[in-house]
Amino acid sequence: MNTNIKHRQKLLICTLFLCGVLFILLSSSTSAEQARPRALILTIDGAISPAAAEYVKLGFKKARAHDYGMIILKLDTPGGLDKSMRLIIKQIVDSPIPVISYVAPSGARAASAGTFILYASHIAAMAPGTNLGAATPVSMIETPTAKKGKDKAKAKESARNKKVINDAVAYIKSLADLQGRNANWAATSITKAASIPAKEALQKNVINLMANDMSDLMKKLNGLNVKIRGQTETLNTTNIQLQAYKADWRIRFLSVITDPAVAYILLMIAVYGLFFEFLNPGAIVPGVIGAVCLLVALYALQLMPINYVGLLLLLLGLAFMTIEAFLPSIGVFGIAGAAAFAVGSIMLIDTEITGYGIPWYIIAGVTVLNLIFFLFVITMVIKARRRPVVSGKERLIGTVVTIDDTYLEQGTITLDGEIWRCKRNANLKNGDKAKITAVTELTLTLTSLSSNKER
Repeated sequence: MNTNIKHRQKLLICTLFLCGVLFILLSSSTSAEQARPRALILTIDGAISPAAAEYVKLGFKKARAHDYGMIILKLDTPGGLDKSMRLIIKQIVDSPIPVISYVAPSGARAASAGTFILYASHIAAMAPGTNLGAATPVSMIETPTAKKGKDKAKAKESARNKKVINDAVAYIKSLADLQGRNANWAATSITKAASIPAKEALQKNVINLMANDMSDLMKKLNGLNVKIRGQTETLNTTNIQLQAYKADWRIRFLSVITDPAVAYILLMIAVYGLFFEFLNPGAIVPGVIGAVCLLVALYALQLMPINYVGLLLLLLGLAFMTIEAFLPSIGVFGIAGAAAFAVGSIMLIDTEITGYGIPWYIIAGVTVLNLIFFLFVITMVIKARRRPVVSGKERLIGTVVTIDDTYLEQGTITLDGEIWRCKRNANLKNGDKAKITAVTELTLTLTSLSSNKER
């Protein structure tokens, strides 16, 4: 009996010991996993748009909430909207987490707005075969009017352009001073639209380092000192865990609708939807689709750099086309409206950013569609005006009626709410079909359709 008790006690002690060892091992494994540094990778591939700014904002928010050790902003951009660029830079400058901008892969670029973002980052890195620069604001590009001058001399910069260029230079210099980079070249990238390859950028202290890929970047970042809000922090990338941040459905939806071409097509769907609803009140479906597309298009357009002259031409074109539909003018308002809409479409997006605008073939397609539609409307109007108008008693001749009572030579019939005397030329019974062949004062002469068929 005592032997069994002792055996059980030893077994219990061994079990407790093993459980303790297992707990310690699990705790140390969890602690090691928690202590392992992590980096969140945000990827901008394309124009700096409102969707890109919102994506970066949410990425930075996640990095702060989940205690990431650093944020890597992987760039390949031709530039973008000034407002979206400044929103991204504010996130970088205010970040308590080190931000590394990395232009990659080979063949990528950080042009225009991308150059500003690179300068704002705590660490700027580039892959071989990449470039940055050409940060001159679009409004400073020489206008065709200046090029066609008689003396072919460059036109003087306007007061507005000078303000824009000086503001851009001061902004990028402040970012260069903040991160200790080459401020003189930064100014040149704006005033002379200078561009520079990765190797030369490293030599001129425009960037901090070059890296072949993400693995090479982590090796070269390890041990570097960065200043975060006035305090020096040493980067630790040993066994770092890299995690890509993917855009959610809302960001993807915003990215789609803020594409100028998509917003423009939504606007056209809205126009035609509401147009057909007004022509056929109560159809419901065209009106609902048109209203939804209109709201989405207006939301997208207010996020873009809109040329208000172009917008006014669009509205004028819509007004003319509506007038043509309800008050036909043999095409004058319709064609003028289609032309105004086409010109307004070309002028609508006030930017020359590569790939950020309404493609010409979409504008051409919509213009042709408008013209075809209003040629159809004009044709129908002309046919309606050429058709002879019959009024009075004559309009009743040829009308087919149904006999609602049996009668002989004389009788009555109700037509359009009126009671008419009738003459027969054959026996007509209840339910028979007859045609009005003559109208004499208030008497109708009816011919039985069945009798005509018999003959």
